[in-house]
Amino acid sequence: MNVGGAVGTGDTDLKPSPLSEYTHTLSRRYQHLLDKSTPLVLHRWIGFAVVVFIYALRVYFVQGFYIVTYGLGIYILQLFLAFLSPQVDPELNDGPSLPTRGSEEFRPFVRRLPEFKFWYSLTKAFCIAFMLTFFSMFDVPVFWPILLFYWLVLFVSTMKRQIMHMIKYRYVPFTFGKRKYTGKKAASVDDASSGRP
Repeated sequence: MNVGGAVGTGDTDLKPSPLSEYTHTLSRRYQHLLDKSTPLVLHRWIGFAVVVFIYALRVYFVQGFYIVTYGLGIYILQLFLAFLSPQVDPELNDGPSLPTRGSEEFRPFVRRLPEFKFWYSLTKAFCIAFMLTFFSMFDVPVFWPILLFYWLVLFVSTMKRQIMHMIKYRYVPFTFGKRKYTGKKAASVDDASSGRP
């Protein structure tokens, strides 16, 4: 017998609304598609190139929305720098650093922003910028060559600083295939330099 309105009668259980069930199902399907696209690197970047082309056509034919494009360019630059940077900055790290000699242990380059997140953020940014081109309040009249020149100066100075950082700490953010073992060749060079027959 239930005395005093005890909890757990079954009448107070909350059921999700049909709208929340639908959005949950939609988000699961979207995440499933993203998960399936993860290994398809070339296909993802081709799709991204199509999105960029559509956005460029829209801006070209409308002849406006240069502020939106400038903001998009700044965001792309920020993402690119995170993509090129190591996960742990060698300047701030007191622990183990990237190997600087051939005799040190090989540690792979780990990015601050992984390739998939880089692609996803870029694609999302271009889609949002494309949607903004349909609202006239974002079409601020500006002299676009000044914005382009300022963005190029910002890009060159930022990339110069990033390249100097890469040179100083001796890391390369790109790998081209699997490294090949050359242990015998290195050993023969060491033997020849030590003066042994």
